[in-house]
Amino acid sequence: MRRKISEHPCYSGEAQHKFGRLHLAVAPKCNIQCNYCDRKFDCVNESRPGVASEVLTPEEALLRTEQILKEHPFIHVVGIAGPGDPLANEETFETFRLIREKYPDLTLCVSTNGLALADRFADLQKSNVETLTVTMNAMDPDIQMQIVDHIVYQKKHYHGREAAELLIEKQLAGIQMAADAGLAVKINTVLIPGINDEHIPEMAQRLSEMGVYIMNIMPLITQAKFKDRRAPTEEERAAVQNQCSPYVKQMKHCRQCRSDAYGLIGNDLSQMSKTRGDEFRTASKEKRPPKLIDLSGDVTLDPKSKDGN
Repeated sequence: MRRKISEHPCYSGEAQHKFGRLHLAVAPKCNIQCNYCDRKFDCVNESRPGVASEVLTPEEALLRTEQILKEHPFIHVVGIAGPGDPLANEETFETFRLIREKYPDLTLCVSTNGLALADRFADLQKSNVETLTVTMNAMDPDIQMQIVDHIVYQKKHYHGREAAELLIEKQLAGIQMAADAGLAVKINTVLIPGINDEHIPEMAQRLSEMGVYIMNIMPLITQAKFKDRRAPTEEERAAVQNQCSPYVKQMKHCRQCRSDAYGLIGNDLSQMSKTRGDEFRTASKEKRPPKLIDLSGDVTLDPKSKDGN
């Protein structure tokens, strides 16, 4: 695991300059709606979480992996980070199965909101996922309910404090399971001035007690329902990181990557030029159009359904 961490660009500041990662956008469906999240597809000029130019099938994801590794053998990590939540999409586990069979030495990584983490943890273990990122923005329901609009759990919608309490409960259970199982756990926390900024150091202390390896405090991207809120300054973020660092290691080199990013963290090759879609297109010989799905409105386990069925 020490070797895996030393070669994972998100877990090691030194590794970011030598080793790359590949994000496979196979997971469009999500099970929560955060007030700062605007998940759109085909946004070539944007670099932020929740954005991808194409949703891949697991077979297409394997082909893309083969093509990119031939060109960029310094990539040691293959992760799934959306554009929705990986654990709300069965394609995540089929993709990992295909990648693991062909590339057993690659580090497999997943980034999730944690709502389904405890329920799907056995499946992650079967997939040989070794590094895990959970986005957790609050452990206090009164704070969490200001950040998350609603969640969908076991086909039921939850709102308000009930949603916040359930999300926190499931996140903590899943994080503890992962830490106890020996996974390298990273927590992503969006810093939202006036909402969770004073609460984050309390979270860091609790996360340290749970065995979390590293914490990534990310600045709010002002969009969606939070488009009129103020983003934190770099000085404010640094101050919170300094408050948290006595408890848990801080990641300070995050670039808030796209769901289809690849290459070094500081050099996202997915945005290198317009030819990236031509070079690594995984469409069939019939050149099917990209499977573009906009889930920026409702959040369900089926984007065509309003009740989660």
